[in-house]
Amino acid sequence: MEASATTNKASSLRWALLRRALLGRPASDPDERSKEGDKHISRKAARGFDLIPCQAIETGNSREACLCYTLPTAPSPKLFLHQRADNGVDLNDFEICNRHDIDNTGLVCRWPSEEVLAYYCLLQADMFRSKKVIELGSGYGLAGLVIGMVTEAPEVVISDGNPQVVDYIQHNINANLAAFGGTKVKSMLLHWNQEAASDISDSFDVIVASDCTFFKEFHKGLVQTVKFLLRKEGRSEAIFLSPRRGDSLDKFLVEVKESGLHYSIDEIYDSKVWRRHEDFINGNDSWPNYEKDHCYPLLVRVHL
Repeated sequence: MEASATTNKASSLRWALLRRALLGRPASDPDERSKEGDKHISRKAARGFDLIPCQAIETGNSREACLCYTLPTAPSPKLFLHQRADNGVDLNDFEICNRHDIDNTGLVCRWPSEEVLAYYCLLQADMFRSKKVIELGSGYGLAGLVIGMVTEAPEVVISDGNPQVVDYIQHNINANLAAFGGTKVKSMLLHWNQEAASDISDSFDVIVASDCTFFKEFHKGLVQTVKFLLRKEGRSEAIFLSPRRGDSLDKFLVEVKESGLHYSIDEIYDSKVWRRHEDFINGNDSWPNYEKDHCYPLLVRVHL
């Protein structure tokens, strides 16, 4: 009974969050819950792992935010990431999601796994040398942009199934064009549940994705997309960084196995990421709604 009451309370609070976002009510509204309570029940990422230094840049646009990342590689290049401002929900988002059979999580925020994936790619830059790369379900495109800036990949495609998100990806590519050197970086609208264009079949050496295994209804389409895109010759692979999120990741891996693909899974793949995780778990650093199941991404490598 106590567990049920707790669950109902959390659900009610999340509905209050949605109501406030839709109505544009300020958090100070006496009829609404406090911001402090929001931090504990919201599934929206309150913060990240702080692996890549960044600071907010003034845009002069109340609907848009810009972050400037300083990549920890010589000569410390700057990466500019434009995203939607964190101040509400546009009802048009839901109409577009229904029309395209997609979700809007790429617009909500930068999820913790995105930063971890970008950081992992920074450390494993040699993995992408002379490789054709695609990022799936990229959100604002942080990892793909990092790969384009610091590796010697000849081509990087940054994709998402949401056309609004793809517009942001292209905006971010344009904002960082001078930093890509000889790497060709482009955006692509790619829906996992629809047949992909034949000209990209069997053409990618490396696929990367973060937090893309949450929605179980997209598992089959995601796995088939990976199988369709991976180059059949050579050592091609897909790299996923995803939290378990209940049984979502496990069910995704069942789908991977049933498709004939192979995978490995690693929990401690980087000492710095693991130390940050332990700090949050032990209360040495503050992340009010941090849960390992929901926030800590596991490394999954999938190959033919």
